[in-house]
Amino acid sequence: MSELYPLGLRITGRLVVVVGGGPVALRRVRALLDAGALVRVVAPVAVPGLDDLQAAGRVELVVREYRDGDLDGAWLVHVATGDPRVDAAVAADAEAARVFAVTAGDASLGTAWVPAVARQDDVVVAVNAGRDPRRAQAVRDGVAAALAGGELPLRRVRDGGRRRPGRVALVGGGPGDPGLVTTRGRRLLAQADVVVVDRLAPRALLDGLADDVVVIDVGKTPGHHPVPQSQISALLVEHALAGRDVVRLKGGDPYVFGRGGEELETCRTHGVEVEVVPGVTSAVSVPAAAGIPVTHRGLARGFSVLTGHDDIGRVPGGSDHTLVLLMGVTRLADTARTLVDAGRPPSTPVAIVEDGYGPRQRTTVGTLADIAERAAAVGVQSPAVTVVGDVVTLSPAWTGPAARTVLAAGVLP
Repeated sequence: MSELYPLGLRITGRLVVVVGGGPVALRRVRALLDAGALVRVVAPVAVPGLDDLQAAGRVELVVREYRDGDLDGAWLVHVATGDPRVDAAVAADAEAARVFAVTAGDASLGTAWVPAVARQDDVVVAVNAGRDPRRAQAVRDGVAAALAGGELPLRRVRDGGRRRPGRVALVGGGPGDPGLVTTRGRRLLAQADVVVVDRLAPRALLDGLADDVVVIDVGKTPGHHPVPQSQISALLVEHALAGRDVVRLKGGDPYVFGRGGEELETCRTHGVEVEVVPGVTSAVSVPAAAGIPVTHRGLARGFSVLTGHDDIGRVPGGSDHTLVLLMGVTRLADTARTLVDAGRPPSTPVAIVEDGYGPRQRTTVGTLADIAERAAAVGVQSPAVTVVGDVVTLSPAWTGPAARTVLAAGVLP
């Protein structure tokens, strides 16, 4: 049977006596002040930090040996003298006065113990481990990491009957792999009451949500938008104004062809607080998954990202400038023709990476002259990212003449 009964204490405005003036006592005093306690320190010698707190009027510092009566009016006592005789005397006086005592030197003398504490937002987790502080700290650190990473739920199930404004977070989910979502994004998902999710968002993250979290699917496919953008923005505002925390979970980054700017503008127009959480855009991550860097010394000094049907002929056409096309599979033949007409050689390498980081990831390579035919032959499907430029020759999938040229030039090791 455990002799420990876990309990939280509200000590704001209540007197706590700290007996001892060393570094341990200083740490305890600072934690007590953070909790709003009135602190009296009794010690013959005090470290400089305690002097500073007294000078600032934050603690009462009594510079002398401990005496009978020093615990009068106290709600709690912390003992950290380093002298077993004094520690035992203070603990005995606290017991007689029915005041709980924490004894740093010998925990068995005390009637209360200080746990290892993890804080995340307004959640406080206290860990006791059989009076073993190092073990408690190790467990505390694990819990803190799980809270910060969104692996543990942080949702407010009750809010004490107080209505508060809801918030919206536009969270970039990355290219689809749940491991590529930021820690901040995971944490906000763990706090969400409502999740409005796109088709290309990392949907595996939804499996960890509580049963009562409302999930609204607004996924779009090429040529089929069942929920118009204006309605999506209105949903965010509606739920936030009802006091709910909303996560708009998108694929990639909210501001890279994600219409995040429009959603943010609508929310702010209605007075809704909005946070934007960047995500790893598929424009660079999906080519990387196929072994293609969008820039590379000696091959490409810059890159442009476009949807597969906007201003294709206006982008820089030099061989040292990579072109990344999103959502362009259905018009691939027209795109290739336009790029050739704009001055790119028909022999320019091209790669199409399907389902980057997903179970059916596949890379199809070719040139502007034949990529549309090759894609049709193997049945390329969305979602896919198209990369145009010499960096394609760095892909393991590339076996064309340009690959031999690059190797001969010494660009690759």
